[in-house]
Amino acid sequence: MSAITGIYHINKEPISLDIVNNVMGSLKEFPCDDSQFWLKGNVFLGCHAQWITPESINEQQPFYDYEKQLVITSDAIIDNRSELFDILQIDHVDRKTMTDNQLILLAYIKWGEDTPKFLIGDFAFMIWDERKQELFGARDFSGSRTLYYYYSDQKFAFCSINKPLFQLPFIEHKLREEWMADFLSIPWNFESIDTTSTVFENINQLPPSHSISLIKGELKLTRYNTLLEGEKLKLNSNEEYEEALKEVFERAVTSRLRTHRKVGAHLSGGLDSGSVVGIAANSLKRENKQLHTFSYIPAKDFVDWTPKNRLADERPLIKATVDHVGNIQDNYLDFEGKTPLTDIDDWLEVLEMPYKFFENTFWLKGIFEEAHSQNIGVLLNGQRGNWTISWGPVLDYQAGLLRKMQLLRLYNEINLYSKNIGVSKSRIFSIVRRKIFSMSSLKKQPSQILQMINPEFEHKLNSFEKLRDYGIDLTGNSKDSVYDIKKKQFQDLFYWNITGTYGSKLSLRYSLWGRDPTNDLRVARFCLSVPEEQFVNGGLSRSLIRRSMKNILPDEVRLNERSRGIQGADGLHRMMPVWGKFIEELENMCRDSLVTEYLNIKIIKQAIESLKYKPKPSYVYEMNFRILMRSLIFYRFVKKYN
Repeated sequence: MSAITGIYHINKEPISLDIVNNVMGSLKEFPCDDSQFWLKGNVFLGCHAQWITPESINEQQPFYDYEKQLVITSDAIIDNRSELFDILQIDHVDRKTMTDNQLILLAYIKWGEDTPKFLIGDFAFMIWDERKQELFGARDFSGSRTLYYYYSDQKFAFCSINKPLFQLPFIEHKLREEWMADFLSIPWNFESIDTTSTVFENINQLPPSHSISLIKGELKLTRYNTLLEGEKLKLNSNEEYEEALKEVFERAVTSRLRTHRKVGAHLSGGLDSGSVVGIAANSLKRENKQLHTFSYIPAKDFVDWTPKNRLADERPLIKATVDHVGNIQDNYLDFEGKTPLTDIDDWLEVLEMPYKFFENTFWLKGIFEEAHSQNIGVLLNGQRGNWTISWGPVLDYQAGLLRKMQLLRLYNEINLYSKNIGVSKSRIFSIVRRKIFSMSSLKKQPSQILQMINPEFEHKLNSFEKLRDYGIDLTGNSKDSVYDIKKKQFQDLFYWNITGTYGSKLSLRYSLWGRDPTNDLRVARFCLSVPEEQFVNGGLSRSLIRRSMKNILPDEVRLNERSRGIQGADGLHRMMPVWGKFIEELENMCRDSLVTEYLNIKIIKQAIESLKYKPKPSYVYEMNFRILMRSLIFYRFVKKYN
């Protein structure tokens, strides 16, 4: 992770060295291998560099091309280097040492503003063209790296995080009410439908899949990539689809192993992380390197309350993967004493915004901390796998067959699925039938979770109507099929922002790079081209990845249809020793005028009363607990940043 920053005085006013030192100095709280800047008149670019790849060691960042009079600062790891080397006709002798920063600049010299269309990887960069007096930059297709900016008719400034921007005297520190209204109104795990806005009034962010240009004082954002399901791939056999997925996925994994440090990976008992780990460990073995895996496990005194088909402790499946794959140093972490409550303030410091995904925060950050202590440079994960490699909703697919009256195929799929999961065919068919006829036509009012926002504040910002106009479900009773939801996952960019935000900022804090091969652009494009019958086949959900991972994953993981992991099931249990303090803080919050204009205190008090005296560990995923945790996170943020 390299934190990049810069200032451009559109009004030609020279930038003082004091301002440069203040901005660069605010990044010193983060570890770095080198910190440099380029300053000329009214333009400054800086980089707080962490050397992750072999090529990045001792690189010049920012980099200035004297011949072309271009200067670039970047936070990037480019994964299609070989392809770009060939297209750009880079001498073979230069390929091993060329940095990703220089490679992006060469791509810009050839393609100009089309450059991001040709880049695959995680990146955010800015380029100053001294001859044209123009600024250009981009953020990768899924927003894996953050890029914030301030813009007026006089000045422009940018940075990977918000904090350095507040060192500038012309940027006022003020919260944005529209963003906060979205945050409190949206029931799901994204913050705002406006992908350019942030919680700070005067700071915006470059959305995923967008470039930014500043020409003659005019700012322009351009979406350069849209992932759509186009023409379907037509191969001759199931085996050819399996090999095709395996080929593109192996390329995605192996291209993300490029580091001069150790390689780590999140590992659960499931398919996505297991597939990443299986390919990575085998590839690293050829380099005489070992893969280090990090797995969250429940607290020692946790009594499992979850259903039989759910696994709060996934160690048996994790160990099966470790033993079968080999070349793995496995780590099992229970994070004793940590709860969703303990790290709220730290997460607010990291994210610079309130957040909703509290259930796994204590172990997500904990794994980064442990990986950092073991000198991990790249930490793999499989977060986007449900929408790419392991797509395949079996019951919804079968409902589609029934709707199309493809009865013979439906019978065969139900029959095989029945055997796989040990449930009668009649029961499966009744579920499939209900999926077709269960959609209600009644209009429903926003559910209780939406009422976390103060009705007067909601009315002032008109947030419910805005969200409904945008197609956001406010009831929990959406008529969208899983296929509609999948399409939105790739087209509506607000779904992408939060993973990029916490991944980028945790990387900066712990000087290691979280990387997701299931989110590779080549993988996503391939999976969107695969016919649906490949994803559900032979009575198997997520069939294509299961078949493709034969001999790579153990069958007890690869073919497991009867149980799934449920992470964070011990979250409320962990909070029991401090439950009284938790309730006390919430009650104090309800009396604090700092947030009563934003929060629906009536609903929050009802939630407090429902959980005050006898909370059960199983309440961890219930609405009332979610309301209390999210409102407390919001409260602490407002206190911190107001």
